[in-house]
Amino acid sequence: MPRFGVFLLILGLFSTIAQSIRFDLQSGTTKCIAEEIKSNAMSVGKYSIVNPNEGFPMPDTHKITIRVTSAYGSSNHYGDNVESGNFAFTAAEAGDYMACFWAPDHKPQTTITVDFDWKTGVAAKDWSNVAKKGQIDVMELELKKLFDTITSIHDEMFYLREREEEMQEFNRATNSRMAWLSFLSLFVCLSVASLQLWHLKTFFERKKLL
Repeated sequence: MPRFGVFLLILGLFSTIAQSIRFDLQSGTTKCIAEEIKSNAMSVGKYSIVNPNEGFPMPDTHKITIRVTSAYGSSNHYGDNVESGNFAFTAAEAGDYMACFWAPDHKPQTTITVDFDWKTGVAAKDWSNVAKKGQIDVMELELKKLFDTITSIHDEMFYLREREEEMQEFNRATNSRMAWLSFLSLFVCLSVASLQLWHLKTFFERKKLL
C-alpha cells in the first residue's frame, strides 16, 4: 500500500509539468502565458484555433500571432497570422518563458478560442517513439518514465536549494546594508544634535546669558 501511494505521488508530480489549456482571445488584444523552465530542459508546445463553425472553412478573422520568448527576451518561436502551429526548443537559460498570443483588430470585435498545449521537462519527451525505437514493453516504458521523473524531481530539488541559498545570501547582504545605514543615520542625528547644542551655547554666551 505505501508503494502504491508513492507511485501515485510521483505520477501527480509528473502531471504538473505539462499544461493544456483553452482560452478566449478578443480581437485587438494580447494574452501571455508564463512557464518557469530550467536551463537545458526540453520544451514543446502546440496551438490551434478552434473553428467556431465546425464543418465549414475557418473565418478569415480567425488568425493569431504568437511569440515565445525566454526570461532575457530571446525569441524561441514566432508565428505570424497563423491558425495553428507548434514549437520545440531546449532552454538555454533558466527563468520564466512567455508565450504571447495576439489577435488582429477587427470591427466588429470577434472572439477567438485557442487550444494551447505546453510541456516541459520529462513530459516533453516523445515516449511513443522511445517505445518504438527501443522495442520495450509497457512495464519497461513506465519504469523509464518514472526514472526520468524522479531524476527531474531530484534536479528540481537542487535547483530550489540553489535558489534558497541565493535568497539567503541576498537577505544577509540586505541586513548588512541596513545595519550600516542605521549606523550612518544615528551618526548624522548625533552630529546634528551636537551642532545644535554648540550653536545654542555660542548664542547664549554671545548674549551673555550664561
